[in-house]
Amino acid sequence: MTLVLREVRPWGGDLVDVALAGGKVSAIGPGLPRAEQEIDGRGDVLLPGLHDHHLHILALAARRQSVSLAGLTSAAAVRAALAAAPPGPWVRAVDYDERAGGLPHAALLDSWLPDRPLRLADRTGALRVLNSAALALLAGKDLPPGAERDARGQPTGRFWREDPWLASALPQAAPDVAALGCELAALGLTGLTDAGAHNGPAEAALLAGHLPQRLVLMGSEALTAGEGYALGALKLLIDERDPPALDALAARIRWARGAGRSVAAHCVTEAELALFLAALDDAGGARGGDRIEHGGMIPAAFVPEIRAAGLTVVTNPAFIHDRGERYLATIPAEQWGELYPAASLARAGVPLLAGSDAPYASVDPWLAMRTARGRRTSAGAVLGAGERLNALQALRIYGRGAIEPGATADLILCAGSLVDVLRDLCAERVRCTLIGGEIAFNRD
Repeated sequence: MTLVLREVRPWGGDLVDVALAGGKVSAIGPGLPRAEQEIDGRGDVLLPGLHDHHLHILALAARRQSVSLAGLTSAAAVRAALAAAPPGPWVRAVDYDERAGGLPHAALLDSWLPDRPLRLADRTGALRVLNSAALALLAGKDLPPGAERDARGQPTGRFWREDPWLASALPQAAPDVAALGCELAALGLTGLTDAGAHNGPAEAALLAGHLPQRLVLMGSEALTAGEGYALGALKLLIDERDPPALDALAARIRWARGAGRSVAAHCVTEAELALFLAALDDAGGARGGDRIEHGGMIPAAFVPEIRAAGLTVVTNPAFIHDRGERYLATIPAEQWGELYPAASLARAGVPLLAGSDAPYASVDPWLAMRTARGRRTSAGAVLGAGERLNALQALRIYGRGAIEPGATADLILCAGSLVDVLRDLCAERVRCTLIGGEIAFNRD
């Protein structure tokens, strides 16, 4: 035994000691022998560690070094935020809201920040915009397909889903993912699935071994198995704005079958979901592990087909909180229950997991759990009450599994009883986070 948690309640059950050794739970029972290291559980609840099943780690780490434009809906407010950016060769800005000045372009960015290269990301993460100073740094380079041009063939500064190309063409210092990992451990996160569609060897090199969490990497065909991460699904980026051809999408699914990989498709809209289901059918049907990412709009008519196919839905409850006021203003009331549905999927027997999609929504899993339970927007309005999960269901879409001998020692010790934790669903209750039996966070 290398570590013993004294007097804890696994899943809120009987008061026991839990011994950890070799990255596993080695013994459970009262009065276990003394160990090299011990933690006084004080009768608190012990739970499986939380897993964020869909986020973008490098983008989240980069955001920590960026100017946030979240909530700024006037050009003057955006201009002031950019002018106050820390000194340096570049300004990165995130969470731009088009209410501040419409769909941005280089000339608009020049009026806000003319003297420093600026790279701006919109609130969806699909669009990057460069000002003229940044565009000048691309002189002589062949621009990628996602670089928008005007009627005269000149770049507008808009780059649609071209993050990998921009990262290689305009290299900047690698973000500090280790520090981010420590922050996520404080939230009780012991596992992360990076959902980058373009993940390949370069991204794996930046992430593997640099985080305390267990890491799963989705990615492109170029991503192969490697040290420090588990190889995840082939990520299929389906964008309603520029959707792939059905036969091309089906061909990628067939490639994944040959490579022994599952597939995971970006499906925010109904059209994206319909295209994925059609491509699966064309490729011979779904396989175990295939996933619908987001499920941002799932009409009830799709649910039986999703259930019959055995697909898992990885939902993003925090969007109801973070973007709910916008949804209330732009989506008809009769469709509110189709937005990031949860309860109807659970009742139908569709496997349900949760991810943050951070940095495009809050990374806090406890906020997401509270939102899954209450379906409340940031202003407190209820959006799709019929899709509420109960508190235990909300917890289980982030953390599940038995705590028993032989289980992986990815655990969180939370202050109070299970009833307390389910009542609050709050990160402040996380006392200690253990990954592979090692302490990754200790509030005490």
